[in-house]
Amino acid sequence: MSFDQEWAAARATATATAPTHLDHTPGGATGGADLALNQDHIGAIGSEAHTLHSRLQTDAKHAATASAEAAAALAKEGFASGGALAKANARWETQVKTLVAACAQISNGLNYSLSSHAREERQLYAEFTSSKIDEYLK
Repeated sequence: MSFDQEWAAARATATATAPTHLDHTPGGATGGADLALNQDHIGAIGSEAHTLHSRLQTDAKHAATASAEAAAALAKEGFASGGALAKANARWETQVKTLVAACAQISNGLNYSLSSHAREERQLYAEFTSSKIDEYLK
């Protein structure tokens, strides 16, 4: 399956499920929602980012030692490809570190967003409920 096909399938799945709208009002009415948050999808993306982060830390480094040894052996024998391989290996390690950091940032950011959203929803509900109670008491 190509990336475009996989992306289209993911979008279709995301739009087919009922999202939680941030501008939802009691009784089920929504007024032109333009921002939707599906907590299951956000959680799944965060989980996948965490899994990718964990796997990259180990799986992306399998060839590091062998590549460094091969680069040193080639350079010792006077092959220019030894230096090129060492440079490619160093670049690979840098890119893996960047990708691992990005996965951690995505995972942590989404986890924070979910907990922050839930906390804000509880706070808003409490504020709206208390303001209604205050209206009835006056």
